[in-house]
Amino acid sequence: MTTTIRTVIAEDDPQIAEIQRRFIERIDGFEVIGIAHGIDEARDLIEVLTPELVLLDNQFPTGTGLELLRELRADGCNTDVILVTAATEVETLRQAMHSGIFDYILKPLVFERLQASLQKFRGHLDRFSDLDSLIQSDVDGLLQTSTDDTSQQGSVAKMTNRLPKGIDGLTLDKIRAVFSAPSTLLNAEEVGQQIGASRTTARRYLEYMVSTDELSAEVSYGSVGRPERRYQLC
Repeated sequence: MTTTIRTVIAEDDPQIAEIQRRFIERIDGFEVIGIAHGIDEARDLIEVLTPELVLLDNQFPTGTGLELLRELRADGCNTDVILVTAATEVETLRQAMHSGIFDYILKPLVFERLQASLQKFRGHLDRFSDLDSLIQSDVDGLLQTSTDDTSQQGSVAKMTNRLPKGIDGLTLDKIRAVFSAPSTLLNAEEVGQQIGASRTTARRYLEYMVSTDELSAEVSYGSVGRPERRYQLC
């Protein structure tokens, strides 16, 4: 059995990075040892800390995660990478697979999907650690994970329609971060202020999250008696 898997998060949005950190904290056997919000910072963390795993975003202000990944591979870096990205283009997936990713997860990140990926990654490392030499069945078992992942990733193009028109995965993640504490109770204006959006935009996302049972809403009355909807985690 492998020891704790040291993990670096490379994500330019601090709120999304915090969501990922909290998700990983809930999964046994993994430890976040660094968080990078830029390409250069990610490169430095990987070089200095030599993590076993990196959760890597693709879009950064100064470059892409795929460019960093190709650079790391050219330098002989063996750190495994799970790409966590909003990129639904099949070409991006193809390039990522050619660069040796372990998995490809679409945003908005769902805890159960990340948990399944990390558990599969741990099992992959454990199988390697148990082997001294190979027979064909060992090779087939080790490569089966990649085959299964490829089959799942082939449907990436179909996932573009998972969210309704006008709902963006990155904005959803920002709102999830706002409601990170279960007792948080906020109206649309308060949420809009925290994510840098209008009240109307915030309410559209909040009502969508109510429709998916991620949030619940209740009516309260202000000092002048005007009713307003306030939202909290289900």
